[in-house]
Amino acid sequence: MTRFTLSIRRWRRMAQFLSLFCLCLFLVVSCARPQTNTSTGSTNSSTGDGRITIGTTAKPRTLDPADAYELASLGLVFNMSDRLYTYEPGSTEIKPQLATALPKVSADGLTYTIPLRQGVVFHDGTPFNAEAMAFTIKRFIENKGKPSFLLADTVDSVKATGEYELTVKLKKPFAAFPSLLAFSGVCPVSPKAYELGAGKFKPETFVGTGPYKLAAYGTDSLRLDVFDKYWGDKPANQGINVQIQTSPVNLFNAFRTGAIDVAYLSLQPDQIRSLEEGSKKGDWQAISAQGSVVSYMVLNRNQKPLDKPEVRQAIASLIDRPLLNQRVLFNQADPLYSMIPTTFNVSQPLFKDKYGDANFDKAKQLLTAAGFSKENPAKVQVWYPASSATRSLVAQTLKSLVDQKMDGILQFEISTVEGATFYKDITKSLYPAALLDWYPDFLDPDNYVQPFLACQKGSVAKGCEDGGSQTQGSFYYNQTVNQLIDRQRKEQNPEARKQIFTQIQEQVVNDVPYVPLWQNKDYVFAQKGVSNVQLDPTQNLVYKPIKK
Repeated sequence: MTRFTLSIRRWRRMAQFLSLFCLCLFLVVSCARPQTNTSTGSTNSSTGDGRITIGTTAKPRTLDPADAYELASLGLVFNMSDRLYTYEPGSTEIKPQLATALPKVSADGLTYTIPLRQGVVFHDGTPFNAEAMAFTIKRFIENKGKPSFLLADTVDSVKATGEYELTVKLKKPFAAFPSLLAFSGVCPVSPKAYELGAGKFKPETFVGTGPYKLAAYGTDSLRLDVFDKYWGDKPANQGINVQIQTSPVNLFNAFRTGAIDVAYLSLQPDQIRSLEEGSKKGDWQAISAQGSVVSYMVLNRNQKPLDKPEVRQAIASLIDRPLLNQRVLFNQADPLYSMIPTTFNVSQPLFKDKYGDANFDKAKQLLTAAGFSKENPAKVQVWYPASSATRSLVAQTLKSLVDQKMDGILQFEISTVEGATFYKDITKSLYPAALLDWYPDFLDPDNYVQPFLACQKGSVAKGCEDGGSQTQGSFYYNQTVNQLIDRQRKEQNPEARKQIFTQIQEQVVNDVPYVPLWQNKDYVFAQKGVSNVQLDPTQNLVYKPIKK
């Protein structure tokens, strides 16, 4: 599968999110499902049965792990499943879960041998073993669901080399492969409950190995019961009731009135601010965590005047991240100075070191050096998807800054277009500059580098003609960066890999194909008396430890 297809699928995923996106918590509103099995109805959080009621506006499109690619679906799959590897809350470091150790990697970086846990059973009683895990990975690839490219692009073969030993051979070295195995959708499913074959999905059932079994799946609610044969520590609660609200307003009101124990995905920034104020008064709890979604401006080097590096550097200099965070984002974000977020220790704030914030004098000097003046201004169109209220405010704020501070040397023209058209046309070099978000597929710095900078076909003269940077709209081409990306993908030593990422970031801060803007925060709210509410690094609310 080509990188073009890969990125288009990512863009389509983001297009679903953007319609009701708020900075800190995002919502996927999927198409209505066909007739559903049942409905659990409303559940008052004050019941004393030990169950936790979670409110959300995120309606799942499917519960089939091989086709789940939206947070609403993946969050439920995550809580009903195990993976070979998982994350500690608040950390991007993986640890074994159904694997008993990190993989043994061959000298050429192509073969991964993974020892598996014994004594695990699926929700239907089927034993878990290497054959079941091999079936799961083959199904993930062969059924061709939305996230199938994640493994299809990477895995050459998978087989059971022992009852509890899995061997995976890759098409080419990929040091981040264990992190890819922590993706929620790469969870083992019962071979007796599922089948191989393109499009053979079961969107309304789930049969995995996790701490919860799916008891009921309705149009507006789900019921998860504790799996009594779970191999690990049992949940701290007696089960989960998920209430799907029709709007952020309904979610906000349901939480304020105590109808739900926990509210997560999705509230508007002003509602988050209101609930935070209530938490300071002791009315309830507000829990925030550093998110992994990044927002940025893409600069198309194939469009004038952005073909001049000085113009791109000038735009990087004039960005005022603290102002954006305060005026537009209600301080519900963190300024970002690298395309790799600070959740990874390889992130270097080089844009802050080189350009700072609101450095208008430096921006003017760069534009003047590039031959622009009041009489001959640099004119840049800045585009964004029409459905994004946040991006609209950011665009208008940036335009206001340029109008007030740049003495006419630079002019921003703000334009918008419907989301689906935007994501289709950005690959065609139609937009000089654009405001975008990035939702990672897996938590590794590679996922913030390779999809943005890699180019399989291109030249310095023409830019990228086929590759990640072409599909992202920057058309960036740098053969040295291509080589560095390949090197970090092969490098197994973390410190050596960190040095390579530093070199990549140093090149990006000079070439400026993108300007990082902010990194999101995630917010979840819980009633008094509810404890152990946690978010994992992939934005999933972790159900298992919650109790009241």
